[in-house]
Amino acid sequence: MLKKILKIVGIVLLLLVVSAFAIPYFFKDQIKAKIEKAINEKVDAKVAFSDADLSLFKNFPNASVTIEQLTIINKAPFEGDTLVAFEELNLKMSIGQLFNSENEPMQIDGIDSKNGLINIIFNKDGVGNFDIALKEEKPSQDSKSKPLSLTIKEYSVENFKFKYYDERSKIKMVLDSINHEGTGDFAASKLDLVTKTTTKVSLDMDKVNYMNNVAISLDAILGIDLDQSKYTFKKNEAKINELPLKFDGFIQMVEDGQVYDLTFQTPTSSFKNFLGLIPAQYAANLKEVTTSGDFTVTGFAKGKLTDTTVPKFNIDIASNNASFQYANMPKSVKNIIIDTKIINETGVLNDTYVNLDKLSFQIDQDVFNAKANIKNIAENALVNAELKGTINLSNVTKAYPVKLDKPLTGVLKADVKTEFDMQSVEKSDYARIKNAGTIDLTGFNYTDENGKTMKISRALVSFDPSRVNLKQFNAVTGKTDLAVNGVLENFYGFVFKNQELKGNFNLNSNQLAVSDFMTTETSTTKENKASEPMKIPAFLNCSLTAKANTVLYDNLVLKNVSGKVIIKDQKATLENGKTDIFGGSIAFNGDVSTKEKTPKFNMDLGLNSVDIMQTFTQLDMMKKIAPIAGVINGKLNSKIKISGNLNATEMTPDLNSLSGDLLGQLLSTTVNSSNSTLLTALDDKLNFVDLKKLNLNDLKAAVTFKDGKVNVKPFDLKYQDIKVTVGGTHGFDQNMNYNLKLDVPAKYLGTEANNLIAKLSPADAKKVENVPINAILGGSFSNPKVTTDVKQATTSLVNNLVKQQKDKFISGGKEALNSVISNATKPKNDTTKTDVKKDVQTKANDLLKGLWNKKKKEAPKTDTPQ
Repeated sequence: MLKKILKIVGIVLLLLVVSAFAIPYFFKDQIKAKIEKAINEKVDAKVAFSDADLSLFKNFPNASVTIEQLTIINKAPFEGDTLVAFEELNLKMSIGQLFNSENEPMQIDGIDSKNGLINIIFNKDGVGNFDIALKEEKPSQDSKSKPLSLTIKEYSVENFKFKYYDERSKIKMVLDSINHEGTGDFAASKLDLVTKTTTKVSLDMDKVNYMNNVAISLDAILGIDLDQSKYTFKKNEAKINELPLKFDGFIQMVEDGQVYDLTFQTPTSSFKNFLGLIPAQYAANLKEVTTSGDFTVTGFAKGKLTDTTVPKFNIDIASNNASFQYANMPKSVKNIIIDTKIINETGVLNDTYVNLDKLSFQIDQDVFNAKANIKNIAENALVNAELKGTINLSNVTKAYPVKLDKPLTGVLKADVKTEFDMQSVEKSDYARIKNAGTIDLTGFNYTDENGKTMKISRALVSFDPSRVNLKQFNAVTGKTDLAVNGVLENFYGFVFKNQELKGNFNLNSNQLAVSDFMTTETSTTKENKASEPMKIPAFLNCSLTAKANTVLYDNLVLKNVSGKVIIKDQKATLENGKTDIFGGSIAFNGDVSTKEKTPKFNMDLGLNSVDIMQTFTQLDMMKKIAPIAGVINGKLNSKIKISGNLNATEMTPDLNSLSGDLLGQLLSTTVNSSNSTLLTALDDKLNFVDLKKLNLNDLKAAVTFKDGKVNVKPFDLKYQDIKVTVGGTHGFDQNMNYNLKLDVPAKYLGTEANNLIAKLSPADAKKVENVPINAILGGSFSNPKVTTDVKQATTSLVNNLVKQQKDKFISGGKEALNSVISNATKPKNDTTKTDVKKDVQTKANDLLKGLWNKKKKEAPKTDTPQ
């Protein structure tokens, strides 16, 4: 009996488990249909999600519905803007809700989501992109119930981003890395919602940044009155970085905005509160610091936030005669005074003003003071500020645990006053800007994490209404020394309005090593930054006139370097550049642009009396253009135009993209043919030419190159009395196809030809024409394939010379025979009787016999043609 019962129980359990797996498949389509219907009946936007799944195990005994890749895209007037995006949205409900009919509401008990975005935008007309609810007509009395009903008791979001932008006020706020959770019974009209929140806040107003990734946390119990849309702060604890705050009061949603009645304050007055404001990456352990004095933040916000008003508020930040000293630090910071107020007394945003009445501190005997006030912030901010005091940087590292491998040194003295309004800055109306004073830094030494040291003996900056003057900047780093002076003409426009930074500078250096300004990265860092392209900053609009006695670049030593660099619109233009190198000089003009995705460059080079061997062996680009030049000793004058793409991360030329042309003239040159596999092979094929004796003086050649191919236009050169015409192409991959046409005197083509020519009369020998010889250079420069037609040309020459002699002899025999006949037929004075016919025949036979015997005797030996 027991076995039978156990068997029945087992079967039932098995059926339950199978059902638990099967039910989600039965109800999946129903769930998706209800979700789509609920959304489409509520919103006027483009809504999409990739899938909706049902699970009976994730929140057992409740069911879970997971919606994946949910997006809500705005329609006009925010066409294409993303309002909401969730990677994953989970809904929790009781299993019984799965069996509701189509028109029965499905009650949702809990919601959680991961990796989401909420993007709120107000346009210039004050219209918000979140207003996507369908405008409903008057509901009929027999209206059907909606397919979803919220009875939420818990919810959470993980790794969310909230973005807010108002085009009219130019206010931009971003809450990043939001993690938030809350529990409460939303079925009740009044409830206590227990919440925990962490996020990082960034805030910009009219292009001015006020907060950048400031860590904020809030653990709070909110009393919620859903009937009145009122949220009251009960027990709560907030932190800005590590500064604690406590809130009292409420926020209430009304038809035209929100009503605020809040007060806040630091729950304690310890000066550690101020140190807690410092971001974590710069802060040290607050448990290791001893403080005296106080630091408090108090304030209130009371009134209505609408399209035209803000609540009245007052934020008071104060500290009086405070000090702090970290454990194991020899110095303390003392006599700290902070007196700052941010106030709005009218409810009009533009009436907000900030008064930093005093900021003062002392380290040893050095005292630093600052004060400032800002008003009219929304329309045309008016700024008045002063800085005065001395800071010994070595004392700073002795008073605050700055994370440096080596401590800072140097003394900073400031005495600066400034008064300006933002409209004057924006319009560069210097008549309404009042600047005066100096900032002087001496004896500054800094060593970075890679061990590179920067030593600034002095940096002196002075301020006047129209510009900031860099009076003096003298520094040494690595092998480099620098002396710089110049002006910045739009400093405030750059700082406050994101305008171009304009300036003109002069740089002088005895020696400048480019490697001193390159970043040495660990392998991990290189991997992380491998895809990051280098860019010329878009905000720069300045020029630099430079002179350096020596510039060290890679393995090159450049002497007497000078030129001007103009930076504008992400392009660096080089003007009147010049350097002594390779025993001569190079002039250069051109530009480098990083505005497009692929950086580009254009350059004009003028080479004057540079050493050919050094130029074409030490510069990779020149080695690709003319690899054979590396075996030539002598000097070169050349004009080169070149352009192409640059590697976006290393800013080196992409050789296959190069195009341009080169016109060169060789001076006082000799050839090292033994150093070239190609010339050695050519020497072997043309044994009548000694390439070491090749005269290339004043040789001019024109070269064009494009898409990795180099084209050498035909040019002539002389070897003794041999004329040579050279032309062809090669690739940057070193494969080549060149033609040599030689106009060779016959005397160079072997013994047989010379013997035949020797038998000619001087007049006939001069008539022998030069022989054209062709050579084809293929393969590569390192593995050449050289073919010539020397053998064929020599054979042809010998045959022509033999034929020429034969024709001459035959012609000579005919003339002799005619002479005999002529003499024989003339009248005779003597009376001797002669048989004329017989005499002529005898004479002719003797002549022909002698002729052919002579030919046989003098026929030249046949040599092997070369």
